[in-house]
Amino acid sequence: MKKIPHIPVLYREVVEAYAACKEGTIIDCTMGYGGHTSLLLDAQSNRMLIGIDQDPTAIAFSTERLSLYGDRAEMRQGRFSAVAETLMGEKGDQICGILADIGVSSLQLDQRERGFSYESENLDMRMDPNAPLSAYEVVNEYGQSALEKILREYGEVTNARIVAETIVKKRPFESAKELSNAIFHLMPKGKKIHPSTLVMQAIRIEVNDELGELTRLLDAIEKSGLKKLRVGIITFHSLEDRIVKQRFTTWAKNCICPDDAMRCTCGNNHSIGKVITKKPLTAQEDELRANSRSRSAKLRIFEINR
Repeated sequence: MKKIPHIPVLYREVVEAYAACKEGTIIDCTMGYGGHTSLLLDAQSNRMLIGIDQDPTAIAFSTERLSLYGDRAEMRQGRFSAVAETLMGEKGDQICGILADIGVSSLQLDQRERGFSYESENLDMRMDPNAPLSAYEVVNEYGQSALEKILREYGEVTNARIVAETIVKKRPFESAKELSNAIFHLMPKGKKIHPSTLVMQAIRIEVNDELGELTRLLDAIEKSGLKKLRVGIITFHSLEDRIVKQRFTTWAKNCICPDDAMRCTCGNNHSIGKVITKKPLTAQEDELRANSRSRSAKLRIFEINR
């Protein structure tokens, strides 16, 4: 067995979240290097797992890693929103759980040739190496106003206008390292994260359409018509967490009438289940010490019961 290159976050919380799913199938929408997948397979011997990833390196690694589970583990390559929608149509009520870890794996971050790190010698950031849009195009071809919007909305960069202006003036850039060095002096100091992290995060979200993928997954789950399903979403960014929180809140509402309605006219029967986590689950102290990347992870869980 190869050395496992990725530590799954909130591993105890994830296993516990799907404890009731003993014999059905769980879809791991962001399989990566099989961390959560293998833990969920180990937890129940009659459980099936279908893992999705768009990264061919992750598919190859996990195919080997999960081979010991035989036909209990299956891999699908592609965008998780589309593949999950197809699987829900194919498998129907066999599916008892859907898990999505909306983040970049440790291996992707650590492999400098992938361009995710501010120390990378190239400018890529694609989770799918064959995708048409890379960080190079975003940084070197987007207009200043578009860059400013991305930095402000996806990175919550407080001086987004100045950073975008600087990028436009100093481009073209050939590497993430070169970009980081050019804007380093503009970024707030004194935080635990590298000053360029928020800018790199914003560009990565744009390149991979991460918020769009998350929204499309939630849309597919909502429209699936599956009667009983445990949905768990792990996020690392406030925008992602807000999308999940708002959608789960909407799913739990019986009445969907406008707030200013004098009386209910919608039928008061629109809830498709309940929110399990009133507050998101976060990493415990020992996990935080062992894996610093877990510090921003949040898990929200929803139980569909139509």
